[in-house]
Amino acid sequence: MSDDDAEDVRRDDSTPEHSDPSPATDPAPDGADTPEEADEDVVGGPLIQDIRSDSRHPRLARFATVLVMVTAGFMMTTAAVNSRGHDLRPERDTDMATLVRNQASHNAALQKEAASLRAQVDELSKADQTPGAASSTVPSASALAPSVGLGAVSGKALRVTLDDAPLSENPDGVDANMLVVHQQDIQMVVNTLWAGGAEAMTIQGQRVTSTTAVKCVGNTVVLHGVAYAPPYVIEAIGDRAAMEQALDTSEAVRIYKGYVSAYQLGWSVERVGTVTMPAYTGTVAMGHATPR
Repeated sequence: MSDDDAEDVRRDDSTPEHSDPSPATDPAPDGADTPEEADEDVVGGPLIQDIRSDSRHPRLARFATVLVMVTAGFMMTTAAVNSRGHDLRPERDTDMATLVRNQASHNAALQKEAASLRAQVDELSKADQTPGAASSTVPSASALAPSVGLGAVSGKALRVTLDDAPLSENPDGVDANMLVVHQQDIQMVVNTLWAGGAEAMTIQGQRVTSTTAVKCVGNTVVLHGVAYAPPYVIEAIGDRAAMEQALDTSEAVRIYKGYVSAYQLGWSVERVGTVTMPAYTGTVAMGHATPR
């Protein structure tokens, strides 16, 4: 063997200088974790994350509980301040008729109180009369009181009665409003009687004044804060013949009588003997008009 051949043999048998002496390993199959990935799962993977998230849940729950309690306390404090000790949900009767009756009772009590106070004022005024101009105005005011409704009056009167149609009268296709007396019907009679020379008047026994207003509430009429059901009775003291003439010639009364014929609404006019009309006991204070 030549020297060159021996050198080639030594080169083939020698181990490469940079080769890895460790045994070769097969590549990991698809989808399998490498050892590094497996170590990563153990050290920083889902196990540690679950432990951390589990440790946060109690803190979040405690924080949410405290927040709800603080909010509820704030709302209850606000409600207590706004109510000022009053019930925010009182039981209220929503029936309109009941509300009207309750308010009417309250108004009647106030009217009695006002009448009592007015009587006290009158007594004090009489006791404090002094000579001079002031005393001369007292008889004048007393003389005017009956004509403005603040004094009781007596005299022969004319009585007008209005009433709803009987319950049996309910024609098909007819609006129910056609079968009842409305506030404008009462006002029509009152205005006609004034025009006919009435000197004093009452509705349902209550004295009519310049501030009297008639208002319908459901199937009742409210007068001076008191609710009344039909029939509605209007009495007027004055020249009865002149007042009857005014009713007979009134166009508004003629129209109402047409409904009387068609739907059996109540209507009657009669002369009555001497009646006494009480003084108006409500307030007569003026808010905008100024005496001159």
